[in-house]
Amino acid sequence: MYFEDLEVWKSARELTNKIYGITKDGTFSKDYGLRDQIRRASVSIMSNIAEGYERGGNQEFIQFLSIAKGSCGEVRCQLYLAGDQNYIDQNELKPLIEQCKRISIMINNFMNHLKGSRYKGSKYKMPKRKSVKETLDEIMNKMNTKKDSAV
Repeated sequence: MYFEDLEVWKSARELTNKIYGITKDGTFSKDYGLRDQIRRASVSIMSNIAEGYERGGNQEFIQFLSIAKGSCGEVRCQLYLAGDQNYIDQNELKPLIEQCKRISIMINNFMNHLKGSRYKGSKYKMPKRKSVKETLDEIMNKMNTKKDSAV
């Protein structure tokens, strides 16, 4: 699997392309500071997802996902400002805000999944799974040990 296969990365890429689309024309394109900052923040979302994935370890990935989530909040904040300045009309603004919220939720859920996973990342060995026989043998050995110590 590659980072390009992740739904959260695909959603972040879609958002970034929408941000570039709304900032390339009209009065929004003339506000260089806000235009450049919202573009950088949107690129940061997808870039941090990709970079964290490519690091190969869950802990690092979680850290980069956290940065991506922060950038998603930054984009959402800047979208409100763009709406306040009438750079974007409300019909265009509301779906973008909702998309940012969905991406934040996806990132948060992904982080929680990684935190609870026994798999620590591609740069680490996969945890060995025990067969049913090995598990039953362990249980039997424990039972026999307890039985022997009780006698």
